Amino acid sequence: MSIIIGIGAMGFDPLEAAIRTASGLSGMILIFVYSVLISFALPLPSEVVLCPVGYVCGGNTLALGLPIEVQLAAVILISALGKSLGSVFALAIGHNASHSSVVIRGLRRLGLRPKEWSQRRMVALVKRWGYAGMAIGLSVPFFPDTISLYGFSILEDDYVKFAGAAFAGSVGRLLVTIGLIEGSLLVFW
Repeated sequence: MSIIIGIGAMGFDPLEAAIRTASGLSGMILIFVYSVLISFALPLPSEVVLCPVGYVCGGNTLALGLPIEVQLAAVILISALGKSLGSVFALAIGHNASHSSVVIRGLRRLGLRPKEWSQRRMVALVKRWGYAGMAIGLSVPFFPDTISLYGFSILEDDYVKFAGAAFAGSVGRLLVTIGLIEGSLLVFW
């Protein structure tokens, strides 16, 4: 049963197919690269990385010769490390763009005030919960990380804490996704 839908409609069929059927060490490298890219460039859900170990999409194509639990833990770790690295790129890009007078003037001419909007929405979360709030926000399944990371990047500039929160949020998101899938299966089967 495929829970992740619509990715192919966005023109990412080859990438989605490659992630869904990733196998071996090269599959783990692909999962890492995909996780880096979805953090700052591709607005795709990260849950698709669970497909090779039999979650979300069914089938176990990863075939590392390890127990499924170990493979799952390895995918979660590799994906979280990739998203953590990608979040550093998002922070650099977002923070620099949000402080660029050229970008700000251009967006204001279009009637957009992203920094002000982001600050109103995110400041409350960050002020109240700090980087833990960012990690919690990134734990929401089936929502592209790119949007959240760029939103937080406008307000923050500590690369190590930002990457750590992205790592924790990535692990949290995949665990929440697994919990939702397992819970759904228990209810419906």
